[in-house]
Amino acid sequence: MRGEPDLGGTEAARSKGHGFNLAARLAARERRGLRRDLTPAERVAARSRVAPDPKGGVPEFTDETRLVFAANDYLGLAADERVQSAAAEASREIGTGAGASRLVTGDTRVHRALERDIAETKDTARALVFSSGYATNLGVLSALAPDVVFSDELNHASIIDGCRLADAETRVYDHCDPDDLRAKFDRRAHEATGDESWLVVTDSVFSMDGDVAPLEELCDLAEEYGAWVMVDEAHATGLYEAGGGLVQREGLADRVHVQMGTLSKALASQGGYVAGSDVLIEHLLNAARSFVFSTGLTPPAAAAAREALRIARDGDRPARLWANVERLRDGLEELGYEVWGESQILPVVVGDRDTAMALAERLRERNVVAPGIRPPTVPEGTSRVRVAPMASHTAEEIDRCLAAFREAGRALELL
Repeated sequence: MRGEPDLGGTEAARSKGHGFNLAARLAARERRGLRRDLTPAERVAARSRVAPDPKGGVPEFTDETRLVFAANDYLGLAADERVQSAAAEASREIGTGAGASRLVTGDTRVHRALERDIAETKDTARALVFSSGYATNLGVLSALAPDVVFSDELNHASIIDGCRLADAETRVYDHCDPDDLRAKFDRRAHEATGDESWLVVTDSVFSMDGDVAPLEELCDLAEEYGAWVMVDEAHATGLYEAGGGLVQREGLADRVHVQMGTLSKALASQGGYVAGSDVLIEHLLNAARSFVFSTGLTPPAAAAAREALRIARDGDRPARLWANVERLRDGLEELGYEVWGESQILPVVVGDRDTAMALAERLRERNVVAPGIRPPTVPEGTSRVRVAPMASHTAEEIDRCLAAFREAGRALELL
């Protein structure tokens, strides 16, 4: 039986002085209430059985089927037969994996078809797909290599890490605050000694607060100061105008230089994309290291995303999602909960971290899965339960979720 290497947890290893005491790091997380565990789910759908973390063992699922209000599969397409069929067909005809970088032999007709459809949806000249949304932001930001990045303070971790990898000077502006962005622009303009490339980067829908960026005002400011704008549509792609995101809803495709998004949320697959001008895409496929040196997106994932995008553009899934969002938000507020945001993400804010985690646990006891979110993911005093309805939830299931919130809230004396 293969043994485990000594990772610095023993006295002998520590005495050598060059190991990693990972056990101590985990213990510190435990003391701070930040230890995470995996929660295996039986299927990706609005309803699923779940299992406690088996560590290295085999998951053992409970008998109860729980309502899942924790996924980013907003349109409920991961379990859609049309999407599954598209993935299976690509697997049979092209292969289960791309086999190489897109620049070698991993560039297939299904990749090109998906990119054409994304470009049409995003109203751009071209698009390029990456192996993940995280890899997309890392690759785009490092390849653009701006002199200065102006970044919203609540941007996703992949944007923060992309700024670090780009080695750009990063000026963080107050969340969704164009006035503070202008102040940051003015300050930098007085400091600059020569021509600089400036990039404003923001999420369009923020994943923890559920609010949306003031995109038109950001574009106005960027144009006034000669900066570029990059918008991360990870939590918006597929949900708005004809399968587009907030950039499309606001009619800003010709003013946003870089449109980025993921294929792993509403499009029920895996991967990320960037859409923009022909010269932008040509530059990225030459200079974005997370594209150049990574195996291409798998053909089944590309085909699944393409079919999901078609359904989002032509079907009624977005309308069904927004009907469920309205029903659930209204019901939660009628119960007396404080619900933030203006998107499909519904943060039920309770404030105290222990209370938020207790509420999530009481919901789970009532067969509703919705995660408790606490610092450092969110600021102190704003701990919450993040609720994400899907288009595939029925009205009866929305009502069951509301009943669980009512019972759990009363048990914890929140209502």
